[in-house]
Amino acid sequence: MALQNIFSAIPSDLSGEAFETLIENDSIKIERIVSKGQQTPWYDQAQNEWVMILKGQAVLSFDDQTSVQLKEGDFINIPSHKKHRVSWTNPDQETIWLAIHY
Repeated sequence: MALQNIFSAIPSDLSGEAFETLIENDSIKIERIVSKGQQTPWYDQAQNEWVMILKGQAVLSFDDQTSVQLKEGDFINIPSHKKHRVSWTNPDQETIWLAIHY
């Protein structure tokens, strides 16, 4: 057992999103994602994904033309195969996500 902090060891190079797996087994994956001004390609994932913004801001867009603005403390559950993408993250501040794939 090792004590860790979700806000420590933020990568200095955020030219791309930074993904860090915190815990993973056969049925669940918990990761920290750090973004700063990125947009992503469309995702069509086989697992459900629950995401929460711990710090910063983001906009998630869905293939049905809807978008959701997320700020600190906001979370959303994205069902498997619901096509989505990150269409905006704050370019002036790190956005720290907690993502649970299950």
